Amino acid sequence: MSIKIAPSILAADFGNLSRDCEILDKSVADWFHLDVMDGVFVPNISFGMPIVSSIRKMTAKPLDVHLMITEPEKYIDKFIEIGSDILTVHIEATSKMDNILDKIARSRIKSGIAINPNTPISKLKNYIEKIDLVCLMGVHAGFGGQQFILNTFDRLVELKNLIKIKNSSALIEIDGGVDNTNNKKLESLGADILVAGSYIFKSPDINKAISSLK
Repeated sequence: MSIKIAPSILAADFGNLSRDCEILDKSVADWFHLDVMDGVFVPNISFGMPIVSSIRKMTAKPLDVHLMITEPEKYIDKFIEIGSDILTVHIEATSKMDNILDKIARSRIKSGIAINPNTPISKLKNYIEKIDLVCLMGVHAGFGGQQFILNTFDRLVELKNLIKIKNSSALIEIDGGVDNTNNKKLESLGADILVAGSYIFKSPDINKAISSLK
């Protein structure tokens, strides 16, 4: 499988959101990555359901919705209803992960678990066979434009080994600090999806930036 690219809308120009979404829709990008932040789980506020719902109307490409919120179990049904294709919840954000995954599974969309840089990969052991995707954070969750944490390479290898040991089919998504200096190494170590925000949207040519990651 060739690497998938999921541009992070967090880095888009929100004054021209429809324009940027149209560019992505026509590009070789595979998914739209949508970071929903509540200002509690992470020290930043981004956007919520109205924006996700609006973007759903702008593209037929999969919406990869990343919930960086407390008590995500309260909002799963709504995010499914408004058109999420992949719904990812932080392992650090809830004690009700089994219930969340069961609910997502019944909806027939794809489920993901995100894991922060300081959380041991071993925390995923009980869930890795139940999910479609692991979102491995390459930066501390909350803000775009951060420098890639080099230890993510070692964590990626550890995660890949866990997936093999558990005979899981979960894909590995790397989120944060991804650019054309680390994309090839991430792919060689087993990454399946790369999320990039600042690298893509701060480029003078969005399409060229996306293609360089492909």
